[in-house]
Amino acid sequence: MKRKVLFPFLMFALLAISGRAVAQEADAEGCKDHPLLSRMKNFYISSCEKNFDAVEFTVSEDGKTETVEGDKTKIAYALQEGVEPPSALQIIRNYGNAVKSLGGTGLFQNIGGTGSATFKLVKNNLEIWVQVATYNDNTVYELTIVEKGEMLQEVTADAMYEALNKDGFMALYINFDTGKADIKAESQPIIEQIAALMKSHPDLDVSIEGHTDNVGTPASNKTLSDERAKSVMSAVVKAGVASGRLTAVGWGQEKPIADNRSEDGRAKNRRVEIVKK
Repeated sequence: MKRKVLFPFLMFALLAISGRAVAQEADAEGCKDHPLLSRMKNFYISSCEKNFDAVEFTVSEDGKTETVEGDKTKIAYALQEGVEPPSALQIIRNYGNAVKSLGGTGLFQNIGGTGSATFKLVKNNLEIWVQVATYNDNTVYELTIVEKGEMLQEVTADAMYEALNKDGFMALYINFDTGKADIKAESQPIIEQIAALMKSHPDLDVSIEGHTDNVGTPASNKTLSDERAKSVMSAVVKAGVASGRLTAVGWGQEKPIADNRSEDGRAKNRRVEIVKK
């Protein structure tokens, strides 16, 4: 009889111990897999972040890199406790095959103590870059995905007028073709708001001032910034504002507002300012 009483108790104890042993770590709050790429088996999300950023991707065996700007998703995965870790090759091959199934290609791969790889694909006319890197004997890996694009600034005529009265200027992030002064279509709403500002305040005169980062020579940057300032001015005049109320000048790399040593800082320095006269 004693054995009949104790046996269920012992089974309950063993199940309780077993339950603790296989308890799984939950994903970090607010984090989930990227819609395009799921996780490796037995991994959970330890952290994640999503923002507009610039990421440097390795693209060749000789260490050549390419910096890509766009909507970045970065997810850190950690292995569940008590599970044998996969090899770096397994992790990288898993994502390589997933990207290739979506029509993408591999640009770089390194299988060593710390494995890493870079992939690229195009989906719905959107260029997508993927980077995988393994750490801590492959018990942790990071997945970084950048959906390439340019930062779009939403700004209104009222916000510009408020900034001009408060600070005397406002920095605008107008997208141009690379190395040129042609304004991209997605920045046309900013031009329209500048025109609306000028029409709403007929006594307001402004200077349109172009700025660059420090990539390239000072002379070429000054020329480019001047051409871009004039391009913005021409677009505003075309929108119905008298040319006599506007002037244009290019400062090149002379007046940075952020650290040119980082891509984020360089992106902030590439700007057009509207300055109250």
